Amino acid sequence: MHMDDLGAALEALNKAAELAEKGENIKPAIDNFNKFGFINLELGKRENAIFYIDRVARLLKSVQYPYGEAVHKYLMARLKLEENYPLQAMELIDEATKLSNDKNLTNNLQMSLADIFLFLDRFDDAEKIYNSLLVNSDDLERFYLEAKANLGLANLNFEISNLEKSVEYGERALQIANQNNYHKLAFQANEFLTTGYESLGQYDRSLLHLKNLVKVKDSSFTIEKVKEQTKTTDRITIEQLKNLTSVQEEKIEKLSQSENRAEITAILTSAFLTIISLLAVSLYRNNQIKIRTNDLLQTKNSELEKARDDAISAMKAKSNFLSTVTHELRTPLYAVTGLTHILLEENPAAHQKEHLKSLKFSGDYLLNFINDILQINKIDADKVEPLKVEFKLKNVLTDVIDSLQQNAVEQETKLILNYDNTIPMNMLGDPLKLSQIFINLVGNALKFTKNGNVDVMAKLIRHEGEQVKIHFEVKDDGIGISEEQQKKIFDSFEQGSIQINREYGGTGLGLTIVKSLLGLFDSKIQLESQPGFGSRFFFEIEFKSEEPKVVEVTPNVIDPEKVDFSGMHLLIVEDNKINQVITKKMLVKKEMTCDIANNGFEAVDKAKETSYDCILMDIHMPGMGGTEATMEIRKFNKEVPIIALTAISMEDSVEEFINAGCNDVVTKPFKPEVFYEKIAENIIKVKTASQA
Repeated sequence: MHMDDLGAALEALNKAAELAEKGENIKPAIDNFNKFGFINLELGKRENAIFYIDRVARLLKSVQYPYGEAVHKYLMARLKLEENYPLQAMELIDEATKLSNDKNLTNNLQMSLADIFLFLDRFDDAEKIYNSLLVNSDDLERFYLEAKANLGLANLNFEISNLEKSVEYGERALQIANQNNYHKLAFQANEFLTTGYESLGQYDRSLLHLKNLVKVKDSSFTIEKVKEQTKTTDRITIEQLKNLTSVQEEKIEKLSQSENRAEITAILTSAFLTIISLLAVSLYRNNQIKIRTNDLLQTKNSELEKARDDAISAMKAKSNFLSTVTHELRTPLYAVTGLTHILLEENPAAHQKEHLKSLKFSGDYLLNFINDILQINKIDADKVEPLKVEFKLKNVLTDVIDSLQQNAVEQETKLILNYDNTIPMNMLGDPLKLSQIFINLVGNALKFTKNGNVDVMAKLIRHEGEQVKIHFEVKDDGIGISEEQQKKIFDSFEQGSIQINREYGGTGLGLTIVKSLLGLFDSKIQLESQPGFGSRFFFEIEFKSEEPKVVEVTPNVIDPEKVDFSGMHLLIVEDNKINQVITKKMLVKKEMTCDIANNGFEAVDKAKETSYDCILMDIHMPGMGGTEATMEIRKFNKEVPIIALTAISMEDSVEEFINAGCNDVVTKPFKPEVFYEKIAENIIKVKTASQA
């Protein structure tokens, strides 16, 4: 189809469709109609494409066929993008991705997603996907996808005025298209290069590709050939409509014949009426008994439904209450941790320093407690879904071990990672939630182990194709857990005993979070333990192994202590007066200046009047909130970095902030080093991009 032989493809599909209909096999019919829809989209025959897409929708109602449904949603997404509904198209692509793991379809879905990101000016996201498709290993369309990805990168770089790079990608797309006889892509590449070189002022090269464009038109896109392809697709569509009409006529004929037999049926029926009447009398009494029984059951069902509704309402009320409380606690906690940091930086007296350190410890403890409650609440309310991103498992486990080494030193305990190097390097899954699981398990093991060992293990169980099953284990030789305590150790706020809580502290939510997060991976935590002989927590998770698509580039980690912040001018958007003072003091500490906006309306006005190096945007404010203010600012200023500073609640979504135009998100209360690092990172990124 990509070699400009759409007419032949349509004829072949039509024969396949006839065979599928004769065999009354629905799934091949769905595949054929999906292909008809795809070809008509390629030809620009939108009405014909919609006809086939609708036929597939009707057939899918009578059969479970995930692959066919995934292709159908892919075609619907393409239609939505043509209609300028990119967000609806994105949602359809997400649904299609969950239905099928077919490599070729996944690659085409990714290509469409990149086109959507390009349409939305989300250039970084689009570039990431296009680059991944440059090195695809697709058995069916490897070179076609590579050519399309190069053409996508050409258009992307043209949009961001990187003209030299854009024509490089355009030339590469043209080369692949010519080598593989992708005439339509060759036409598009020549068309792009004609404009690209003209924008660069290289008119001789622009003229050369304009001539190539004429040649491609003469060889492959003549009016006669277009007419022939159009005639073919229209003829086949009309035949399909006739077939549908014929089927309906057959049904009508059968109904007509059945009317002729109606008289005979009536005579036979009357013969049985007497017998049926006698039976009806005996059945009547039984029916009366059933009616009374059904009334009783209906009454009981109504009571059960009311009890269920009351339980759901109570659960929602609890979730809303916890969400509100945890969110409201973060705001004053920001003042506590922020002021503590500022006071510690102002060289307090020795006795004051000890008190301030105790205050900081208490603030951090309270913050962890609030975060645990919010996490459990989100999981219970089904607000948490696992991501599917590429990651390196060994790096995730190493980062967890490194972050907890100081805890191990304080407990005089060895923290050891035993990693099976036969595990594939790249995985597809949710590294963040996996980190949360191990931070809780390893942190728990360290808390209850003194002068001992904590071993973290990852071992390959099975590797078949792209599917990988791994056994994980966290083992310690600490105080252990009794058999009675093991029965309730994974329940919320449970810590084995009151004595353990008093001696070791903690919220009792860590293992509950582990159990809930593993449920998202379709896995289950298991425990073996004896008092005095330590504990062993273990579980298994299935991942999808991913071949690396892009050469990994190690990001430059910015050390805020080495960054010169002096002279930078920022805008603080915050409605809380105490938070304004604290944030301003933290900026002044690094010799930065700032303006303050009390709400979203003031923020938009100030951003129009003044040029800022960065905007620190609170999300929850009266009047115009941070999300709306960010969207307004992005209408006239797409360059200024905007960092969301927010006490995230259960209803908040980091993705929502990013889609609104925020460059980054920092959760309040935050660590000062993270605060400075994010400011430096985003300002430097914008300056580097503007100088490129």
